[in-house]
Amino acid sequence: MTRDVHMPRLDGATQWLNSEPLDPADLRGNVVLVNFWTLTCINWLRTQPHVRAWAQAYRAAGLVVVAVHTPEFSFEHDAGLVRQAAADRGIDYPIAVDNDYAVWDAFANSYWPALYFIDRNGVIRDEHFGEGSYEESEQTLQSLLGVSAAPAPVKALGIEADADRRNLKTPETYLGYARGGQSASPGDVAFDRRQTYELPKHRPGNSWALSGDWTVGSECVMPYGPDSVLAFRFHARDVNLVLNRTGAEPIPFQVLLDGEPPAGSHGVDVDEDGNGLLAGGRLYQLIRQDGKISERTVEIIFPEPGAEAYAFTFG
Repeated sequence: MTRDVHMPRLDGATQWLNSEPLDPADLRGNVVLVNFWTLTCINWLRTQPHVRAWAQAYRAAGLVVVAVHTPEFSFEHDAGLVRQAAADRGIDYPIAVDNDYAVWDAFANSYWPALYFIDRNGVIRDEHFGEGSYEESEQTLQSLLGVSAAPAPVKALGIEADADRRNLKTPETYLGYARGGQSASPGDVAFDRRQTYELPKHRPGNSWALSGDWTVGSECVMPYGPDSVLAFRFHARDVNLVLNRTGAEPIPFQVLLDGEPPAGSHGVDVDEDGNGLLAGGRLYQLIRQDGKISERTVEIIFPEPGAEAYAFTFG
């Protein structure tokens, strides 16, 4: 979408949270920031502290933030998960649940996260895709609002903290066969059926492998336990994994770093001994290294079935 066109309609949303349904006419007279997101996206999670700060700082000046949740994975269609993510991330402004991609298509959008800056007359004046350029984005908002102020204070902790980009050498990696590369486990991969795998003797950098019984599906890989292991050779400060569960009960898992409990390098979703609990579909931070960053191996052990692993991201 080019700049200086009118804001598309929002009536393709399947549900609204924190608000009655809105359309451009309802928003006329306000500056509007439309933020496309999906709850498992690490890039959105690292952007969210800034959007949250702007929503709070400029609300009285006439800013309305509209968060459009367009799901990437199938399980993200669950409005209950969207509500939980909104509560966890301080989203108290309107959320358009865009399960049919109608709002996404109306904006001709292609990215998570994406920001569209709309003036008081309903005209899109600017846009930004992905992380970064926060100072420029806030200046755009101030210009549209007609205010001049110091930057809004931003609090980004835990999984919301910015990546260590100097040491980030491993890319986002999808595990399902529709978008992911083949695992480094020896032998052929069986699609959509249970098969036993082994870890390779040599683990190439930026590669993943399976051990034990798994099903490799189009979106995710699914363990059967009790010795199902998902391993990744990585070079980054942080290791995150998109997980979901098929049943109602939480599923325990254990994380090892180079074969040992992570101790001080554990992420926010595991303890020093590497124990974690899969309690719902979202992005889990497994590792945040506290020392020198080098190439290492993370292993996630699932002692029982019911988990789904979708994608690794790093920071």
